[in-house]
This record gives sequence, C-alpha cells and structure tokens, in this order.
Amino acid sequence: MIEYVPVIESPCMSLCVMDEASGWCLGCGRTLDEIARWGQTDQADRDAVMAALPARMERLEGKAL
Repeated sequence: MIEYVPVIESPCMSLCVMDEASGWCLGCGRTLDEIARWGQTDQADRDAVMAALPARMERLEGKAL
C-alpha cells in the first residue's frame, strides 16, 4: 500500500542567504528556526509565518535601496 504524503507549501526561493541584522533569509524572509521546523510544524504555525513574510520582505527590500 502506498501512503499519501501531503505536499507542504514553502516560501523557499532557493536563495538561502541570511541578513545578519534581522536574522531573516533574503530569499524567503524566514528565520533559521522557522526554516528548520517547517516540515515538522503544524499548518497554523506555517500560516502565521507566511502571514509575516510580506512585511519582512518589504523591510529587507527597503534596506537594499
């Protein structure tokens, strides 16, 4: 019997470089802790992180200007 394994949506952009000041990934905006637990945490935690990412990315992009 083949077991169904759900695909977990990820914001990963394969640009894994951490911003030293904020601790956020320049590609996706997550912290190292968030990245490490992504596959094991529950959907509510992933949703909360996903909700925070647009503001984080905006702040990171603003630093580059």
